[in-house]
Amino acid sequence: MVTLEDVAKQAGVSLATASRVLNGSTRQVGASLRARVEQAAAELGYRTNFAAQTLARGASKVIGIVVHDLTDPYFAALADGAMRVAAEEGLLVMVGTTHRDPEQEIAYVASLNAQRVRAVLLAGSRVDDPHVTGRLREELGRYLASGGRVACVGQDLLDVDTVAPANREGAADLARSLAALGHTRFAVLAGPPGLLTAADRCAGFAGALAELGLPEPLVLHGPFDRDGGYEAAARTGEATCVFAVNDVMAVGALASYRDRGVRVPQDVSVAGFDDITTLRDHVPALTTVRLPLADMGARALAMALDLGEEARVERVSGEVVMRESVRAVEA
Repeated sequence: MVTLEDVAKQAGVSLATASRVLNGSTRQVGASLRARVEQAAAELGYRTNFAAQTLARGASKVIGIVVHDLTDPYFAALADGAMRVAAEEGLLVMVGTTHRDPEQEIAYVASLNAQRVRAVLLAGSRVDDPHVTGRLREELGRYLASGGRVACVGQDLLDVDTVAPANREGAADLARSLAALGHTRFAVLAGPPGLLTAADRCAGFAGALAELGLPEPLVLHGPFDRDGGYEAAARTGEATCVFAVNDVMAVGALASYRDRGVRVPQDVSVAGFDDITTLRDHVPALTTVRLPLADMGARALAMALDLGEEARVERVSGEVVMRESVRAVEA
């Protein structure tokens, strides 16, 4: 059976573009791209399921949001932004959490397709597993072929509309800011090695240090949560500055240092990434890379609903925010 993904590959376009041409999206597609998609569909013998499209577009007032961990303030903020857009459009929201299990994410997409929700928003990092990513793309292709709409917050690997945070660049900017304070001995609480967000942030940070001629940081892998940061902080050795690849891990590291009598920032400086809202009341205030999380969730759902400007991939830069958890190294 010829799938929508087969047509997209033949035409050399994204799944989302192929879906817009063949499924009657309101978003405009250029004449040349439209011709390529239509030609590919004809060559492959692709047949549009008009009945399924009518059901998907006409019946549902529900959108589905799938996140990795709803207890993580990062994902809560993304979901909140998306839910505000849904409310403005008179749509109801179903939220599912995968607990970072890629198989569960695939199952959610299949279930949401069966329930004919109007749009699906996937929020979370991809994993370093082409087979799993390919299977998710296939499931999304089936949903798009039925007239559904999809957007993602994360890496641009699913061939759908994507809001992509500039993880490498933000971590590199942070490394340069911390090095400017005189630090030369760094440790990175790097999260799981197969999680692309964690890997990108670790690589960006280490790459900037290398460009500055500084020693490689001590890289410590572990869970991408508070407990992972707590445990890894006990192994940072003689590092004077510790970078946790997300704020939740950084909060765990701060707790670990406090419990062991290590003073922050007098004995060790700590920085994170994301600028989650729960940091507002934390002492010491955490240096971090700020992402506009709620705006990212809102923008991604607007893209999925064909609202606003067309932008298949929107890169979002982070801003380094220096706070009390870091200090300059004495000469």
